[in-house]
Amino acid sequence: MKSNRKVSRAIQAVLYVRVSSKGQEKQGFSIPAQLRLLRQYGQTQGFEIVKEFRDVETAKQSGRVGFAKMVDFLINNSNCKYLLVEKTDRLYRNFKDYVCLEDIDIEIHLVKEGAVVSSHSKSADKFIHGIKVLMAKNYVDNLSEETRKGMTEKAEQGIWPSVAPMGYRNILGKAGKRTIKPDRRLAPFVIRLFKTYSSGDYSLNEITEKFKGKGLAFRKSNKPLPRSTVHKILTNKMYSGTFQWKGQHYEGKYQPLISMKLWDKVQRVLKRNSAAKGRKS
Repeated sequence: MKSNRKVSRAIQAVLYVRVSSKGQEKQGFSIPAQLRLLRQYGQTQGFEIVKEFRDVETAKQSGRVGFAKMVDFLINNSNCKYLLVEKTDRLYRNFKDYVCLEDIDIEIHLVKEGAVVSSHSKSADKFIHGIKVLMAKNYVDNLSEETRKGMTEKAEQGIWPSVAPMGYRNILGKAGKRTIKPDRRLAPFVIRLFKTYSSGDYSLNEITEKFKGKGLAFRKSNKPLPRSTVHKILTNKMYSGTFQWKGQHYEGKYQPLISMKLWDKVQRVLKRNSAAKGRKS
């Protein structure tokens, strides 16, 4: 699978780069380093790089935006049959990705591995490449498993294990562990939402309308919360200091925004309003 051929004339190729976390992207070296490597390789080999695709991802999933765009481009541009990528585990996250590219019938240059694979490769070379694809998938599966284990361990310690819900924000706590604390801007509005709704004077639609333009909005877009999000907040027990994770209940070691008494009262109002709505329909 050694790449020792030089292209005699400019032949169209695409390149693909990927980092597996936002942290790698922010560090500013991984994607630029891959681009430099692939551009230099393309120039040395006589390729004309017509498109560059990139992905920054953290989740184990197919359907990466850059990867999907690249596949679509290769399908719709039959004159471009070459793909340059750093190495096997940059290109594939699962076996579905492998089959997808194999169906397009392109030549893949794995630059750091010094390998070229295509439908014309020897069976032994394809076999070795297939093993590397499975190893890449195993790495992703293992990383996902370790992530889940780490989140469960945090939950068992009473630490909220995921992205902070509305009214909280993620911070770096003691011993370098990420946890949550009340958001100075949004927490007061969440508390007011619970207290106002507990009065029983409002339906979900009415409380949603009442809080529009009152400061309780999505962090990034600043758009008002829809009814579904308001309902999600009012039914989330974690605001009272206890939370559920993977079917288990845990006592949180973070600052609750409301008392358990207030949370119970809100649930009774929700139940009563739901029953009344059912009777009307």
